[in-house]
Amino acid sequence: MKRFDSQFQAKLDTLKAEGRYRVFMDLERQAGHFPKAKRHVNGELKDVTIWCSNDYLGMGQHPKVLAAMHEAIDKCGAGAGGTRNISGTNHYHVELEAELADLHGKEAGLLFNSGYMSNWTTLSTLANAFPNCVVLSDAGNHASMIEGIRHSRAEKYVFKHNDMHDLEGHLKRISGQQPVIIAFESVYSMEGDFGKIADICDLAEKYGALTYLDEVHGVGLYGPRGAGLAEREGVMHRVDVIEGTLAKAFGVVGGYITGSAALCDYVRSFASGFIFSSALPPAVAAGARAAIQHLKVSQFERARLRERVARVKAGLDAIGIPYMPNESHIIPVKVGDATKCKWISDYLLDHHGIYIQPINYPTVARGTERLRITPNPQHSDSDIAALVQSLDGLWKQCALHRAVA
Repeated sequence: MKRFDSQFQAKLDTLKAEGRYRVFMDLERQAGHFPKAKRHVNGELKDVTIWCSNDYLGMGQHPKVLAAMHEAIDKCGAGAGGTRNISGTNHYHVELEAELADLHGKEAGLLFNSGYMSNWTTLSTLANAFPNCVVLSDAGNHASMIEGIRHSRAEKYVFKHNDMHDLEGHLKRISGQQPVIIAFESVYSMEGDFGKIADICDLAEKYGALTYLDEVHGVGLYGPRGAGLAEREGVMHRVDVIEGTLAKAFGVVGGYITGSAALCDYVRSFASGFIFSSALPPAVAAGARAAIQHLKVSQFERARLRERVARVKAGLDAIGIPYMPNESHIIPVKVGDATKCKWISDYLLDHHGIYIQPINYPTVARGTERLRITPNPQHSDSDIAALVQSLDGLWKQCALHRAVA
């Protein structure tokens, strides 16, 4: 039935007019050649270099990960067989949860099908565990955290991003009257800035609050064993719940939480998002475990990534392309106009074979549209030179603001 299509189309037309309509490119990643890919265009294949992947270390192509996944498929087949509660728990899941608990120095871990699901499910379940619970949420938190808190129906207050004075104001007002969960991130993916983990832990301990840390954009990338920013800062043991993903630096798919055995068992037993979801395929769990084990001991990928990020930033600085300064691996290049941002993205792809998706509202505020560049250890010097040269020409063509050296 198409009687409602006109309403759908009107909404889509508005997105297109605002320059916010999202196009999903038909790409094939090339095993062993990441970040190179093939783009399908009208029956033809065109070469593309990907500059916006969240496979931050290229582990989705690593021989150890691929070998582990092939072995698991040969042993167990494709799917898990159902939900974990009925028939879907596989020994690969058990091993991976133990690996994750060890990575973060916690008693237990619990797997989910995505990072979105682990945030949404865990926060909604934990906030329901305590009568009259209040959740204090950083203004920069991811949509999955916001939705989980909303679904819990717990009382919620949003504190200004990384503003400890504002956070403590809420804590003082609530202190001793209601249980409190503080939800925040380690690396905020759109600006690339770091959360104030130690400062938040100080306040949580002072006022008796539970801490929930999203390390999605930190795991694999920071810390001596790749456990994230909390490990790098030496405060991992002070955080009650550490949530992460398997879909970014670890190169596969899935999400997880780690914490005390009782907390993880509570979520496992009461969270509908866990209870009623089919389990991850065993091969995915095997690949994730191989990636984690490798990154616990290998420093090469992290060191190479830091060097590549520094090289890209130096290239952008040399030609005055403005980006948001931060200490992380994410380089948000400021455009500030949805239509221009989309046009630049399309032109880079069509004329230079450079793939960077535009980031616009509602992911970021209107007027702050950007190109979110994520260098990879596998990007070559020539890849970087081509990116910088292409952006230089487009900045001239669009008469966009240049940064002052």
